[in-house]
Amino acid sequence: MSQSIHGHQVMQLMLEKGGSFSSASLEKLMKQTFGEQSEYHTCSKKGMNAQELIVFLAERGKFVEANQGFNTCESKICSHK
Repeated sequence: MSQSIHGHQVMQLMLEKGGSFSSASLEKLMKQTFGEQSEYHTCSKKGMNAQELIVFLAERGKFVEANQGFNTCESKICSHK
C-alpha cells in the first residue's frame, strides 16, 4: 500500500536539501525519499502523484524563483495541520 505524504513534508525536504530545483529534480528527490508509489496530499487536495503536487504547489505560490530553478522558504509553509 502506498503512503500519502503531505505537501508540507516535501517543502521541508526542499529546505533541508537547500539549493535550487527543477520540476524533474524535485520529482526525483521525492521518489527517492518517499518511494516511487507514494501519493501526496495537501490541506485541500488528496490523491496526487509527485508531478501533480509540484504543479499544485507552484500554482499556489509555494515556490520562490531561484538561480536555475526554484526553491521554497519557511514562510511559504502554512502553519495549520
